[in-house]
Amino acid sequence: MNVSHYLEFEERVTGGIRESVRNQRKMLAELGIEYTETPRLNADVLHLNLMGPRSIYYAKRARRRGIPVVINTHVTAEDFGDSFRFTNLLSRPLRPYLEAAYELADVLVCPSEYNRGLVETYAGTETTVITNGVDREKLEGFETLRSEYLRRYDLEPPVVFLVGHVIKRKGLRTFVETARRMPELDFAWFGPLDRSLKGRSTRKLIDESPENCTFTGYVDDVRGAYAAGDVFFFPTHEENEGIALLEAMSAGTPVVVRDIEPFSWLEDGEDCLKSTGSFEEPLETLKAPGPRRRLGANAMRRSEAFSLAAVANRYESLYERVT
Repeated sequence: MNVSHYLEFEERVTGGIRESVRNQRKMLAELGIEYTETPRLNADVLHLNLMGPRSIYYAKRARRRGIPVVINTHVTAEDFGDSFRFTNLLSRPLRPYLEAAYELADVLVCPSEYNRGLVETYAGTETTVITNGVDREKLEGFETLRSEYLRRYDLEPPVVFLVGHVIKRKGLRTFVETARRMPELDFAWFGPLDRSLKGRSTRKLIDESPENCTFTGYVDDVRGAYAAGDVFFFPTHEENEGIALLEAMSAGTPVVVRDIEPFSWLEDGEDCLKSTGSFEEPLETLKAPGPRRRLGANAMRRSEAFSLAAVANRYESLYERVT
């Protein structure tokens, strides 16, 4: 079997979409499935990950030739808003564009049941759920970087942290305001700032954050973030799945999340702590090492179901079914 596995704008795409594509390609390689990273019309399957105009062009041609088209639904209008400058303006016309794009698939691959629920209102195409997965090997040896990254960013444990692009949708205001109300804790957000892509209100939140709130910008080794961090604080308002969350769990880190539908699969008090309002109480609980160890161990066990080894065969089965 040969798969044309294409990510449009690959040289510019970062964050969760890029990590998902890397995970997919690693799984294909481990399964021994041949793939190319360019769109081709002599492959057994055309697998698309971002529906730009070139992807739409090839999807239409593939369908005319009888080549099965698989599309990952990384993007929804709901997830697109409050991300970067002008994305709120673009989220409304984005929906009909995605509706037309997703109709071109033989099967849509959704990273979560929540994402599938949204996508099924976009298109009548068949859907299946396959998690983005978590590459546990990517984090191997992260513990050895703890001292270095604590020193580099002048952090005092226990550190409350987040990993990913600094955007409003991921709960930027909540992150900053919680840090302001808990000056005894250090908060650190590891990830690209991209100030030129931020609106004025977002830049103001960052610039006026309290002294105990650090925005590191891009880090050269993301393992250092998971090494330095003690509590993963993820107050996002909307998420298709959340690869950084899965990575934190696989590192044995306790997680605190907003109680929203995308995280309904997590059990409050067992493998995470949830809140619908203030996050001070769950973070106060996790100041103590005992609760951190218990929740972190449970989170690690829960993350095993998302490992690439546990997920890979689902792609192989999908390809075999559509060909």
